[in-house]
Amino acid sequence: MPPQISIILPCRNEAAALQALLPLIRQVLPEAEVLVVDDASTDGSAQIAAAQGARCIRHPYQKGNGAAIKTGARAASGETLIFMDADAQHDPADLPRLLERYRQGFDMVVGARRAGSQASLARGLANRLYNRLASYMTGQRIEDLTSGLRIARADLFREFIYLLPNHFSYPTTITMAFFRAGYHVTYVPITAAKRIGKSHLRPLQDGLRFLLIIFKIGTLYSPLKLFLPVSILFFLLGSGYWAYTYSLSARLSIMTVFMLTTAVVVFLIGLVSEQITQLMYRPADSPPASNTHPERR
Repeated sequence: MPPQISIILPCRNEAAALQALLPLIRQVLPEAEVLVVDDASTDGSAQIAAAQGARCIRHPYQKGNGAAIKTGARAASGETLIFMDADAQHDPADLPRLLERYRQGFDMVVGARRAGSQASLARGLANRLYNRLASYMTGQRIEDLTSGLRIARADLFREFIYLLPNHFSYPTTITMAFFRAGYHVTYVPITAAKRIGKSHLRPLQDGLRFLLIIFKIGTLYSPLKLFLPVSILFFLLGSGYWAYTYSLSARLSIMTVFMLTTAVVVFLIGLVSEQITQLMYRPADSPPASNTHPERR
C-alpha cells in the first residue's frame, strides 16, 4: 500500500543539514515517504540521504530549487505532499500541527514564519512587501508568501506544475495559483531556525529576481488589478495636463493625447491579460479536481 504522505526535500549541497534533519523527520512521521531531490550536489548529499533511508532522486546537472520541487511532486507516491527546506530551518516537530489543520479540510497549509524567523532585516522587509502585494491581488490575507514549509493535496499541486519556475519563488507561484483556483489555503505560525550551511541566495541577482516576482504576481494572478491603477494614473495625468494647457491657451496638446491614449491601451492590455489568465489556470486537458479531501475518502 503506497504511503498517504510524501515529504519532499529539494537539496543542493546540504549533507550536514540532512544528517541532522532526516532522523527527526523519521521520529515524527515514521510511515511517510521521504523523498530527497538532489540538485547535482557535490558534497555527498545523495549518499547521506540514502544512508538515512530516504528515497533519493538526483539531477544530472543543477536545475534549480523549483525544478527539484517539480521532480519531487511528480515522483511522490503519497496523496498528501509536504514540502520542507533541506537546510534544517524547518522543525519537523511543527508537522503534526500543520497536518491537524490540513485534515480540517484545507487544500494547502503553509507554515508562516514569525517575525524573528527572518534571516535578515532586508529579507524580512521584502517578504512583508510581497505579502501585502499578494494580499491586495487575492483579496485574502497572506501571512507568508515565500515560506518553503507547506502541505498540499498532491492532485491539486500537480495541476499547476507547469506554472512553477525552475529556480526560486515556487512558493509564490503555487500560493497564488491555489488562491486563483478557489482552493482552501490557510496558515499556521512557525519559528524557522538558522539554516545549517551556506545560503544559496545571491543578494544582488536574486534580489532583482524577487523584484520581478512582484510584477509576476500581478500578471499571474489578476492582471487587471495591476494594469488598472496604471491606466487610471495615465488618465488622471492626461486630464490634469489637458486642463492646465486649456486654461493657458485653450488647446489640446499632443502630450495630453498621448497620455489619454496610453491609459486606454494599458486598460485594454490588462483586460486581455485577465482573459488569458482565466484560461491559464485551468489547462484544457485537465479534468476538474474532486472536492473530496484525500484523507477523508
